[in-house]
Amino acid sequence: MAEINTATTGDKPGVRRSKKLSTRVDLTPMVDLGFLLITFFIFTFTISKPAAMKLNMPDDTKPVIKDMNVGESSALTVLPLANDKVFYYHGTLAVAMKNGTYGIVNYSFKDGLGQVIRDKQVAMDRSGKVPRKDLTLMIKPTGEATYQNVVDVLDEVKINDVKIYALMNITEEEKAILRERKAGL
Repeated sequence: MAEINTATTGDKPGVRRSKKLSTRVDLTPMVDLGFLLITFFIFTFTISKPAAMKLNMPDDTKPVIKDMNVGESSALTVLPLANDKVFYYHGTLAVAMKNGTYGIVNYSFKDGLGQVIRDKQVAMDRSGKVPRKDLTLMIKPTGEATYQNVVDVLDEVKINDVKIYALMNITEEEKAILRERKAGL
């Protein structure tokens, strides 16, 4: 590693000379460590590839379907709002408002949007009429929602393994309900 060489003193008796020490540092282990670190970082960089979620968009050449018939028991609509809040309702808006099957949540793990999706899936499993895989999630971002809010909803789609989902425009009826409920937001 490192060597210390001592210089020899002359043969003069009675004269005391200080020993001069010269040092020589061997940098071979440091070079080896440097190459190992470079190799490690290059190897790990090539392994970690970014993953992207596949987003299916409608074909512009086909006519747009105005009324999508989704089963009442398998539909869940989420409306990302400002301040990391989400308004959701089960089935159609009119029935949800009448039955009270709507609410406002955030993105927290314990009682947020993910938990609402999991609860819906469990309810579908218990009913036995519609399997869990037929859950249809309709995402309708409001004008106040940020891009991050939409990405957070899509993350919950991926985490909870929702197979059928769609990004849609918010309707005037939904806007009116949100204006009425603005005090609760």
